[in-house]
Amino acid sequence: MSGARCCKLDLLQIKDLQQIQLATPGTSGGGSWTMRRLTHYPYLGDGNSMHGWYRRAGFFRVCFNFMIIVLCRYLPSLRMKNFLYRLVGVKVGQGVSVGLMAMMDVFYPGYISIGKNTVIGYNATLLAHEFLVHEFRLGPVEIGANVMIGANSTVLPGVRIGDGAVVGAGSLVNRDVPPGALVCGVPARVKRKAFMTPETNPDGEGGSVQVGDGP
Repeated sequence: MSGARCCKLDLLQIKDLQQIQLATPGTSGGGSWTMRRLTHYPYLGDGNSMHGWYRRAGFFRVCFNFMIIVLCRYLPSLRMKNFLYRLVGVKVGQGVSVGLMAMMDVFYPGYISIGKNTVIGYNATLLAHEFLVHEFRLGPVEIGANVMIGANSTVLPGVRIGDGAVVGAGSLVNRDVPPGALVCGVPARVKRKAFMTPETNPDGEGGSVQVGDGP
């Protein structure tokens, strides 16, 4: 087999692929690098990595996810939406409120987790995968408790948003967000940091988060 033909092998047929963690440069209120927790798979087949998506995620499973998630975009009942999201694998905490037209990842909804009492704003998008020309990326989206994600925001795969954080409307979250921080912009940047007060929460889970410049 020639080298040219070898390059056309579909990566999905290769077993025991080494998983490579992809570093995303950026700052989180400082000058340090942050990591998007991604696994990326080089694509060696014809065309781009979206070709053959059904072999990676499963045709009927993705169709089922798509129907449920699109239905949830229009449902006014928060309880019904949370029930349906859990049905497709999204980890939804108690009291979560997902606004109208919000869109979850239809290929890998099981990679998304949302903490209790969090609000996902109108038309926000949570992605757990990325189809690129020459590679496919997959990573979890972890959203803490009491988080506010503004309308029309996009959260990319491999991102962790800490408890009590606020994401401004229309933001692109491509890195971790510290607990209690306010971030906004494209890409999102920390506008206000947060600090912990000595008082404990009623449930005994540590100090409450206050937004400001810190002590």
